[in-house]
Amino acid sequence: MNPDVIVVGLGAMGSAALYQLAKRGAAVHGIDRFSPPHEHGSSHGETRITRQAVGEGDAYVPLVLRSHEIWREIEAETGLALFDACGGLVFAGAGSQHPRKRRFLEDTMALARQHAIPHEVLGASELAYRFAQFILKGGERAYYEPGAGMLFPERCIFAQLDLARRNGAAMLLDEPVLAIEPEGGGVRVRTARAGYAAPSVIVTAGAWNAGLLGRGDLTIRRQVLTWFEAESPDEYAPGRFPVFIALHGADDHCYGFPIPPGTAGFKIATETYDEAPAVPEETRREVEEAESDAFYDRHVAGRLRGIARRRVKAKTCLYTISPDLGFVIERLPRDPRIVLVSACSGHGFKHSAAIGEGLAELVLDGRPRVPLDAFGSGRFARPG
Repeated sequence: MNPDVIVVGLGAMGSAALYQLAKRGAAVHGIDRFSPPHEHGSSHGETRITRQAVGEGDAYVPLVLRSHEIWREIEAETGLALFDACGGLVFAGAGSQHPRKRRFLEDTMALARQHAIPHEVLGASELAYRFAQFILKGGERAYYEPGAGMLFPERCIFAQLDLARRNGAAMLLDEPVLAIEPEGGGVRVRTARAGYAAPSVIVTAGAWNAGLLGRGDLTIRRQVLTWFEAESPDEYAPGRFPVFIALHGADDHCYGFPIPPGTAGFKIATETYDEAPAVPEETRREVEEAESDAFYDRHVAGRLRGIARRRVKAKTCLYTISPDLGFVIERLPRDPRIVLVSACSGHGFKHSAAIGEGLAELVLDGRPRVPLDAFGSGRFARPG
């Protein structure tokens, strides 16, 4: 029997959509070219930042607030720890701005006030006193949000796929999708093994979305995550150190995490857009030692106490980005039976639980409780 819905891609967004559809009693198939959780896409690396005052824009705040509720519901149902509210810090040096989100710190503060999100605004002296791990220049301004923290992405995906399976979802793994085509009154998904049909298809294939759906407005960029040795790991434990986003200059920013129990190394990264657009199957996955050394010199040395140059490990992930760094969530104009979820531009995981719920409501009921209208691609011209 054909399913009611097919979900293509079972990472952050796809696992959430599959779970929420199955939870509502839909007959649903999930298809992935790998066996999630895996390290080939955008939903790995042990930790992801989550914050409630989302400086990327007001439309995201309801998504993250609802996601925090869903993470706690899933934790209660599965007994797994998915979310550590260890606090989150955004700080900027005098005159510093995010290179692609110009008023990021100011917008974060304004949204916290608008939505009554508990927070503190710290000056340089208070920041230095509270978080002595940072080496500051003076003149920094900071936003601290106690309800922010880190998610454990592999665990989140595993939990939602497990709940989806318990609720009757079928999963077709290690099965690459080759084409998604309208057929009669529905949509046919053709894979390397077989073909499957359903009245609706949700495409959450991350870096593979652009190729599957011919979307030239979506580009893929390789990103590097690095873990360095902490000389005193306890100084960087949750409860003593927050997740953070640091804006040091016009083109100088990074983000990092506490060291979760049972893990090794201090994770820190930045967003890079200077390499040529990537192709998922051709992306260089190894990280050269020289890349890590250059990153350490630019973002760690002289800025964080007790973080050694020795690299513990490094991984790559893929950002799929839109022209304005915003999400693209929409029924395709050429065929509204196909729903595209893409271009999460590196800030999507924190919203994924609510987006999965919204997708289930959109497909089954026609309208999600958390509005998704702001994320249509009509806001920018699409090539071709």
